[in-house]
Amino acid sequence: MLRSLIPRGQTYSHPSQLTLVLSASPRTADELLRRLRAFGLQKLTACVLTRNRNVMVSFDATELRVHEGYLGAPDDILAAIVRFIEGPTRAERLRARRQLLDFPIEIAMPPRRRAGTHPDDQRYAERLTATHARYTAELFDGALRTLDVRVSRRMRARLGHYIAATNAGDPPEIAISRRHLRSHGWDEALQTLLHEMVHQWQDERGLVIDHGRTFRAKAREIGISPSACRTVAA
Repeated sequence: MLRSLIPRGQTYSHPSQLTLVLSASPRTADELLRRLRAFGLQKLTACVLTRNRNVMVSFDATELRVHEGYLGAPDDILAAIVRFIEGPTRAERLRARRQLLDFPIEIAMPPRRRAGTHPDDQRYAERLTATHARYTAELFDGALRTLDVRVSRRMRARLGHYIAATNAGDPPEIAISRRHLRSHGWDEALQTLLHEMVHQWQDERGLVIDHGRTFRAKAREIGISPSACRTVAA
């Protein structure tokens, strides 16, 4: 837990964490939910702790899902979680999101071993990686960094996914669902590749990685639909 890295009675020196921790950190999801309610959380009634390194905080109509690394976060970060969920304006929610992402949660996380491409899918991964380089030159003016495209056999609902680089040293990558390739074919898989390359473009320019206005504008600029609504067959 991050709490163990902060000497008692001192502030942590990371620039995103300047608040003195004055009370014991929550230890469970229920304790975290009670703390968040003290900061004004009203809409959600349940909290689940996760270890998902790609989605640190998410929620639906009733349930909040928070990475367990936030258990040791100081009060300003817990307050940012509440603003991310219930902030009255989009600008405030985006500021809270940036504050949460700046918090050095990965120092409390075990190293992640990313799944590799299955040997039987390697030829697809190599073609996708080569196509990524070609699209970078043709559609993004050569401005995107080179990266490997992985074919994932684990994706059951997603068509593809862009994964940003981490502070732990993991490089960025794009993963494309093998089910998507088999169900919808090569041409549609390339549309998904371009969709994820727009997310890479957002990331490399320091933009929020989302499907908002900048994403939709860039997607239309390179000639793809701003949405991806396919169902992946099992």
